[in-house]
Amino acid sequence: MSRAAAHLTLVPTPIGNLGDITFRAVEALKAADVVAAEDTRHSRVLLEHYGIGTPLTRLDVHTIAARGPGLLERHANVAYVTDAGSPGISDPGAELVRLAIQLGLRVEALPGPTAVIPAVVLSGLPTARFTFEGFLPRKGGDRDRRLHGVAASSATSALYEAPGRLSATLADLVRACGGDRGASVSRELSKLHEETIRGNLAELEAHFRARDVRGEIVIVVAPAPEAAAGDGAGPTRTAEALAGAGVRGRLLRDALIALGVPRNEAYRLALEHPERPLTEE
Repeated sequence: MSRAAAHLTLVPTPIGNLGDITFRAVEALKAADVVAAEDTRHSRVLLEHYGIGTPLTRLDVHTIAARGPGLLERHANVAYVTDAGSPGISDPGAELVRLAIQLGLRVEALPGPTAVIPAVVLSGLPTARFTFEGFLPRKGGDRDRRLHGVAASSATSALYEAPGRLSATLADLVRACGGDRGASVSRELSKLHEETIRGNLAELEAHFRARDVRGEIVIVVAPAPEAAAGDGAGPTRTAEALAGAGVRGRLLRDALIALGVPRNEAYRLALEHPERPLTEE
């Protein structure tokens, strides 16, 4: 097989409603030599629905490193699908893309369904600028830094979460951003039980605290208030707002640097808001 002929196509699939697939995606699945799928049981339903007889093989996060190179070597035209949405966004597709590039393959990503865009639009929050956080780290300093980055952001933030961790993440967002920060929770987008709940973070945390939640979830959080974002108030006001939300010490320094505050200034402001009260020796 000529390396020039080798071709990997990332094919977006519906996030819920099977009608949300493009004509081009169906054509790509039919034209491929093989369809590699994160979960063949899940993807077989879609292929059978559209009468696609292309051979199907499993290629998930646990098997890409071992099976991916051989699969890409054997087939000139590989289509890759994940359980739902656009491959490469918070799923194993990103690792497969890196592998294909290393092997010199041509990589094509078709446009199609994703949960984050409709969730941001449905939130009713500002959409001119937004950041996609994917899934937050489950614990530790990395999680704290990401949460405080959301708290300090001057853009709307969107993140994915699993049903079993929704309540805990909303509680963490309340602590990082303050309970009055505007937000929304969207789940089951494009499915029969689709819903978007809007309010402030405290209201959302109370709403979902005792509920048995199912489905894919997108949390959207409003930008920091203008003073917290430093609009005309400078780094000092930004630091004060963050410190008031519990971001202090090294976390405060890192958040200020991420917002573009000069490093020396960020260090100085972090010293003014230490992690614990200073005591005399």
